[in-house]
Amino acid sequence: MFPILPANSATTSFPGNDEGIFGFGSTAGGRVAITNLVSNTGVASSDVAGAAGVTVRSLLGACEYGGDKGIYGYGYMSGSQSMSNLVSNTGVVASDTTGVGSARTYITACSYGEDKGIFGFGWNSPNMYNETNLVSNAGVVSSDVTGVGSARYGLNACEYGGDKGIFGFGYDRITQVSITNLVSNTGVVASDVTGVGTGKQGLAACTYGGDKGIFGYGVSGATKVSVTNLVSNAGVVSSDVTGVGTARNYPSATQYGQDKGIFGYGENGGKASMTNLVSNTGVVSSDVTGVGSGREGSAACSFN
Repeated sequence: MFPILPANSATTSFPGNDEGIFGFGSTAGGRVAITNLVSNTGVASSDVAGAAGVTVRSLLGACEYGGDKGIYGYGYMSGSQSMSNLVSNTGVVASDTTGVGSARTYITACSYGEDKGIFGFGWNSPNMYNETNLVSNAGVVSSDVTGVGSARYGLNACEYGGDKGIFGFGYDRITQVSITNLVSNTGVVASDVTGVGTGKQGLAACTYGGDKGIFGYGVSGATKVSVTNLVSNAGVVSSDVTGVGTARNYPSATQYGQDKGIFGYGENGGKASMTNLVSNTGVVSSDVTGVGSGREGSAACSFN
């Protein structure tokens, strides 16, 4: 007899993680390495001080790897960096690992293949990048992989379909775009897909519902927005969904509670610490009073 599975039941080797972590960024007082853990009910903790050996920086990327751990990489501090910091399955950030690949900032990352990750795109004056760097299931970052798709920065990325990823939006030095690039479950980046929704940069993205994703917030033209765009489990991006919560740019976002998401922090005329929860059906909640230092240009990922 074959087992009877309920509709939409998850069968992946690595179910969604329970907890998340926001980290790094730029406060009113300067760049930091502080973190804020997110519980499995979406509650953000007060600031955890960055450990010795962790370089403060902003505009970096983060993603999951190994099924239950995370990694921060690249970013800006007195110039673009290529260093990384591993995150344990208890949310502890390790000291710097010597960087691999081109130093850059305004970069992003997502997981793929259930237990691996990918950093991609970014900026290091005067150059834009579309190169990527794969992250093994042991947290080892690869050298540069020749880029595919339009070079740009200020974009974001998330997982979809349980084992694939998507890079979306950004700025190509001429205009803000809404193009996307799908990532296969072996880490291969596809060519540009014509964008859906309003072009923007400085947004955030995360997975939700086990196999779907969401892009949200950012700046379009000179206007900060709170609109979102849902990503189906086939990697199809929806048109704009009317925003909920305070419009802002350069927040970050992560999964929590296995199938939900959370946007946090950002800049809205000041450094914000508010959060907005995302249900397992992709509905964004109104603002939740922030915990921890307001900042922009942080990054987030899930663990445990």
